[in-house]
Amino acid sequence: MPLPILALALSAFAIGTTEFVIMGILPDVAHSLSVSIPDAGLLVSGYALGVAFGAPLLALLTSRIPHKLALLLLMGLFIVGNVLCATASSYQSLMIARVITSFAHGSFFGIGSVVAASLVSTDKQASAVAMMFTGLALANVLGVPLGTFIGQSHGWRVAFWAVVVAGVVAAMALALWVPDKREAKSGGLAHEISALKQGQLWLALLMTVLGFGGVFVVFTYITPILEDMSGFAAHAVTPVLVMFGVGLAVGNWVGGKFADRGALKALTVVFAALIVIMGLFSYTMHHQLLSLITIFVWGIAAFATIPGLQMRVLSKASHAPNLASTLNIGAFNVGNAMGAWLGGRALSHGQPLDVLPWVAAAVTAGALVLTVFARKLDGSAVQPEDAHTNASGKPSLGKAATRSI
Repeated sequence: MPLPILALALSAFAIGTTEFVIMGILPDVAHSLSVSIPDAGLLVSGYALGVAFGAPLLALLTSRIPHKLALLLLMGLFIVGNVLCATASSYQSLMIARVITSFAHGSFFGIGSVVAASLVSTDKQASAVAMMFTGLALANVLGVPLGTFIGQSHGWRVAFWAVVVAGVVAAMALALWVPDKREAKSGGLAHEISALKQGQLWLALLMTVLGFGGVFVVFTYITPILEDMSGFAAHAVTPVLVMFGVGLAVGNWVGGKFADRGALKALTVVFAALIVIMGLFSYTMHHQLLSLITIFVWGIAAFATIPGLQMRVLSKASHAPNLASTLNIGAFNVGNAMGAWLGGRALSHGQPLDVLPWVAAAVTAGALVLTVFARKLDGSAVQPEDAHTNASGKPSLGKAATRSI
C-alpha cells in the first residue's frame, strides 16, 4: 500500500471507529447522561443525518481548496468534534458534538476517494479507493471492539479520547505522506452544483441507496438474530461480528479488483450474489455453523459493492468529483437508515426475524434492476464523457477529474 493511501486508510480507520463505537458504549452513555437507551440511540441517527446532509455542504465550501489542505482541515474538525464528545456535559452537547464530527466524515471520504484515485494509474483506481476504505472495514474488526473495551473498562469518555489520539496520528500521516499537487481551479459553487443536473448521477446514487440499504435491513438486527435464531450466547456475538468485519475487509479488496475491470459489471455480479446469500441466510441462521459461514461470505459481498458504487458516481460527475463522491457517502448513510427502518417495520408488523433476509433481498433486487438499466444506457450510446475509458478499455475518472487532481 503506497504511503499516501495508507494515510487515507488510517484516517478512515479513525472515522469508522468513532461512527460505530457509540453502539458498544451506548448503555454507559445513557446511564452517565441520565437518558433512556432509545434516546441515546438517537446519537447514531444524528450522526447519520449529519453525514447525509451536512457533508455535501462542506464539500461545496471546500471545492476551491487544495485537496491536501481540505483533508487536513476536515481531520482537524474530526479531532475537535471528538474532543467535544469526550468533554460533553449533557446529552444535548454530546448530540451537537456528534453532528459536528459527522460533517467531517462524508466530506473526508468524498475528497479522499478522489485523491486516492489520482495517485494510481487509471486501471487501478477502484483498487486504490478500496484500499482507503479498508481502514473503514478494519475499524469494525479492530477499532470498534477495542474502543468498546476501553469504554467499558475506563468510561465512555476515554473511548472518545482514544479516537482523538487516532485522529492526531492520522492527521500527522496525511501531513507527511499525502503529496502536494497543483490542481486546476474549480469553477466554484455553480460549477459543482451543475453536476446535480445529470440524471445518470442520480441513478448511480439510487443504486447506492438500495445496494447498501439491503445490507442494513439485516445488519441492524444481527444481534437478536444471532441470539434468538442461531442460538449464540450473548458473549459470543462479538467474535461473530469480528469475523463479519474480516469478511468486510476481504470484500473491499475483492470489490476493488473487480471494479477495476468495470464498475457496472462488478456490481451486477455482487448484487446477484447478495440476493442469493440473503435467501440462504433465512435458512442457515437456524444453524450455528452454517450461519457463521453465511455471515462471513455476506461480509465479503456487502463491502465488495463499495468500490464499484463509488467509481460509478465519480464517472458520472467527473467535472465535480468532490461533491459527487461526498453525495455518494451520504447515499450510503441514507441506505443504512432506510434499511434499518424497513427491517423495523417488518418486525413491528409481527414478522419473524428470518423474514428480514427476504426483505433485504428485495431491496437489493431493486439495485440490481437499476444496475442492469444503467448498463443498457451505457451500451446504447457510448459517450466519451460517460465511458471515461483509456486505450486499454479500463474505466477512469475522466479528463476533467484527472486535471483537477
